[in-house]
Amino acid sequence: MNNALQLNHIQAFAFDLDGTLVDSIKDLALAANAMREALGMDDLPLDTLKSFVGDGMGRLVHRALTNDHEALADDALWQQGFAFFTQYYHEHIADYSSPYAGVVDGVQLLKSLGYPVVVVTNKAERFAIKLLADLGMLDEFSLVIGGDTLPEKKPSALPLQHVCEVLNIEPKQLAMVGDSHNDILAAKAAGAYAIGVNYGYENMDDLAQDPNTRADAVIQSLTQLYPAAQDAQMAQARES
Repeated sequence: MNNALQLNHIQAFAFDLDGTLVDSIKDLALAANAMREALGMDDLPLDTLKSFVGDGMGRLVHRALTNDHEALADDALWQQGFAFFTQYYHEHIADYSSPYAGVVDGVQLLKSLGYPVVVVTNKAERFAIKLLADLGMLDEFSLVIGGDTLPEKKPSALPLQHVCEVLNIEPKQLAMVGDSHNDILAAKAAGAYAIGVNYGYENMDDLAQDPNTRADAVIQSLTQLYPAAQDAQMAQARES
């Protein structure tokens, strides 16, 4: 895999939230286990709950209730669990969550070069906005697309296509930065540039074994985007 960033045609950046911008797993896990305790169930390990994150809260609740990645809980149990989970998580959304190292600087540096930066997450929009607001990051982004903002969420191409329409750019001019297979699949489906981060909830080396989930480039910190983007802008200036 070629890990060199190729940003010559990029005009905007979209970022995943959980596992990319913010380490939120402890608050998600505590909410899931609080839900299980309220329903008379034992706690699940953090690593197990970590593997359940990425496809939206509805799927997380199903997985946390069944302790299975694919199984669906009984509808009445799911409704009860989902109601508890969402209320608890809303109240404790940023107790332990924080931006990863380099995230705030990386985003602000891109903005200093004039790039629009947006969030595209499978987290429900109201929770994504609250988490970003509670962490003092919401104003950094011109657009937040949640898992319920549009009829489809990642790995569908629709959220990234919507971003391109709003920003009036072509999909090939958008870089999608994320930590999961959903981020890479969505980028490839939309024709965007897929950048993986190697510090999130999924393993980029494992994902690279499948061409469909192989990122176009992998970075260790969002601050790596700035010099590559700066070089790209200078190259474009020389060509024009």
